[in-house]
Amino acid sequence: MVAVQDATCRVDAGARIALQGPSGSGKSTLLQLLGGIEELASGSIRWPALGERAELRPRHIAFVFQRDSLLAPLTVIENLELPLVLQLAAHEDARARSLEALELFGLSDLFDKLPEELSGGQSQRVAFARAVAMRTELILADEPTGQLDTQTAQEFLDTALRVLDAQGTTLLVATHDERVAKRMQTRWHISHGKLETAG
Repeated sequence: MVAVQDATCRVDAGARIALQGPSGSGKSTLLQLLGGIEELASGSIRWPALGERAELRPRHIAFVFQRDSLLAPLTVIENLELPLVLQLAAHEDARARSLEALELFGLSDLFDKLPEELSGGQSQRVAFARAVAMRTELILADEPTGQLDTQTAQEFLDTALRVLDAQGTTLLVATHDERVAKRMQTRWHISHGKLETAG
């Protein structure tokens, strides 16, 4: 079975792109291919502004998964610090950037909680805050508002776009949420693994 086929796309610096399509259409697979999580069976993916594929994550591309991606034994703050420490950031810098990201999204009171103590929506926002703390050039986000109520989703999106604008970070988000799609500059549609980027 071919999950994604005939997909040709370009992501410009600073872009805001919504990837839409029905469940099972290939949205998550395409994000994982672009982020270097899944390997291509054929074709090629190049990020000339970011460097070699093997070096994309976590230095240049941050991935926000649809499902829980926080490490269970670590607290919220430790989950944010880990990718920074793996990039050889000093512990003081990793802690400061992580605390700043949590504060930006109104999550500071969760810093010492374990993932099992969080709601689904809180886990999603913490995962996005982790991506923001990494200060990468590109964030690939898979349904980041899927477990948020309308008001919380709006507040989260307002903050996310403001922060990413300030950082100069590009955003490609797979979403069923029309509220999210409307806030993006560009919409892509995928169906049965075939991507349409026009319009």
